[in-house]
Amino acid sequence: MLYWYDPMVPQQKFDKPGKSPFMDMQLVPKYADEAPAGGVAVDPRVAQTLGVRTAVVEKQRIGASVEVPATVQLNERDVAIVQARATGFVQRVARLAPGDVVAPGAVIAELLVPEWAGAQQEFLAVRRTGDEALAAAARQRLVLLGMPAAVIQQVERSGQVQALALIHAPTGGLVQELMVRPGMTVSQGMSLARITGLSTVWVEASLPEAQTWAARVGQPVEVQLSAFPGETLRGKVTSVLPEANTETRTLRLRAELPNPQGRLRAGMFAQMRFGTQAEEALLVPTEAVIRTGQRALVYVVEQPGRFRPVQVQLGRELGDQLEVLQGLQPGQQVVASGQFLIDSEASMQGVLQRQASASAPAASAATAPAPLPAAALHEGVGRIVELSAQEVTLDHGAVPSLRWPPMEMGFKLAQPEVAKGFKVGDTVRFMFREGQDGYEVTRLEREQHQHGGAR
Repeated sequence: MLYWYDPMVPQQKFDKPGKSPFMDMQLVPKYADEAPAGGVAVDPRVAQTLGVRTAVVEKQRIGASVEVPATVQLNERDVAIVQARATGFVQRVARLAPGDVVAPGAVIAELLVPEWAGAQQEFLAVRRTGDEALAAAARQRLVLLGMPAAVIQQVERSGQVQALALIHAPTGGLVQELMVRPGMTVSQGMSLARITGLSTVWVEASLPEAQTWAARVGQPVEVQLSAFPGETLRGKVTSVLPEANTETRTLRLRAELPNPQGRLRAGMFAQMRFGTQAEEALLVPTEAVIRTGQRALVYVVEQPGRFRPVQVQLGRELGDQLEVLQGLQPGQQVVASGQFLIDSEASMQGVLQRQASASAPAASAATAPAPLPAAALHEGVGRIVELSAQEVTLDHGAVPSLRWPPMEMGFKLAQPEVAKGFKVGDTVRFMFREGQDGYEVTRLEREQHQHGGAR
C-alpha cells in the first residue's frame, strides 16, 4: 500500500486510514499494483457511489436522416425587369399594385413616344419614293429606336403612324415593384416594373454546421408544410450557400420545388427532410467523449475499476451519439458518465502526461523543453447563474481542496464546448484548475441529484 486518500480530493495524501477531513466519508487505500501500465485504477465501490456509468462501443448500420425547419421563398432566378424602350409620356397604366399577379403578355402601361412618330413618318415617305435601299435603311432605323416588330409591321400594313407604345409583361408572375404612374415622363431604359415568376419556388433551411456533411447538391428532399397537413412535396437541393451565419453557426440550404397551381406562397413555414445512404459506423455516446481542445479522449474499461484513456478521431454527430473513426473497437466498454473521478485519478497518477510523452517523436525529445507539471484539478457542485461562450458564473458549495467556503464566483471556460448543452439554472458538478488568467473550468457534468450548491 502506498497511501490513503479522499476520492473527492485525490491530490491530498494521508499516511493512515480514517475519516476524510474534507468530506463525510472514509479514506480509501492506494496500492502500488492497482493501475495497469498506461491506465488508471479507481476503487469499484467508489466508482459506483459516484455514479460512474459505462456504455458499449457498437458498430451500427445507419442511414442518417436530417430534418430542419424551412421557409418558402420566391425564386430569385426567375425575375423579369420591365423597362421603357424609348423616351415618352405615360398615357395610361393598368390597374395594378405591388403584390398583384399578372399573366404573360399583360399590358402594364401605354406610352406616347413622339420620337417614334417622326421616324415612322420618315419611313412612310421614303417608302413612297420606291427606293428600296432607302426604305430598308429607314425601316432599320425604326428597329434601332427600340420599336417592336409588331408595331413596325402594323405601320407597313396600315400606312398610319403608331405613336402609342404598349408595355407588356414579358412573363407571368408576382408584381413586386411598380414604378410607373399616369402623367409621368419616362426615359429610355427606365425600369417600370419588377415581376417574379411563380412556376417554381425556393425552400430555404438553416442547417447546423455539424450536419452539413449530410447535404449535397442534387440530393432529393421531402418538404411538408403547415398549410397542407399530411401532404409531402418533393424536390432537389439546388445549392448549399458558401457563407455561414456567424451568430447561429448554420449554413443555408436551398431546394427548388415546382409550383404549378401557385399554392406555395412566400413566407410559408415548412419542414425539410433528407437523408443519406445506409452505411456502417462505430458509435459511442456523446457524453463519453472528453474534448480537451487539442484532442478527444474516452476512458476504456479494462476490467472493473481499471480504466485506460484512449485518444479517438471523431466523425459525424448523430443525435446523442458520435461516430468514431479511429481509436476504438466494437464491443469495448467506455465510461459514459462520472469521468470527474477518473480524470482526477489520471491527473494525479500522471497517466495523460505519460501518454503525451510517449506519443512525441523520439528525435525531438532531446531538444524539446521539459513539460510543465499539470495544474492541480479541483471540483465542486454548484448552480449556473450566468453562462456565455467564454465564462460561467457558479453559485457553488464549499471546495475542500482549496478550503473555499460557499460563494458565487465567475470562471473562465477552458473550451467553449465545455458548456455545450447546459443552461442557466442547471445544477452541475464542475472540475476546474488554476490557469494563467485565473481559475478555468475544464469539465461540466449535470448533477443527477440536486445539491444545495448555493449558500
